[in-house]
Amino acid sequence: MAKMNPYLNFDGKTEEAFNFYKSVFGGEFLAVHRMSEAPGTENLPEDERNRIMHISLPVDEHTVLMASDIVPSMGHTLTEGNGVHISLAPSSREEADKLFHGLSEGGKVEMPIGDTFWGAYFGSFKDRYGIYWMVNYQNQPQ
Repeated sequence: MAKMNPYLNFDGKTEEAFNFYKSVFGGEFLAVHRMSEAPGTENLPEDERNRIMHISLPVDEHTVLMASDIVPSMGHTLTEGNGVHISLAPSSREEADKLFHGLSEGGKVEMPIGDTFWGAYFGSFKDRYGIYWMVNYQNQPQ
């Protein structure tokens, strides 16, 4: 099957958000490209030239989190919404706690992490950058 990687958009906050995500997930960026590197962008307003055109951060051996900033002078707009959540499936309760508490810092918790009726250790939140996340550790039968 083809890989599926989440791709996020921000309004001038991609670099800040990805430095935050890197502090939680660890690892190194695979790529960081700025708008000023692309041909034909010399006429962009100065405040848009340093925006991120593409950034990628491996989360594990199968998933890469990617993003870019919108460019308002090119007619781009960003509407934050809750239509998409990034669902994380950690390998332990300890990892679930680390991810939940790290990524939700400065954000808004929708459902505190805890045991659920469906047998998972689960929580959901919107992070400080408006991205919605779910952390779901599936408890093993005892």
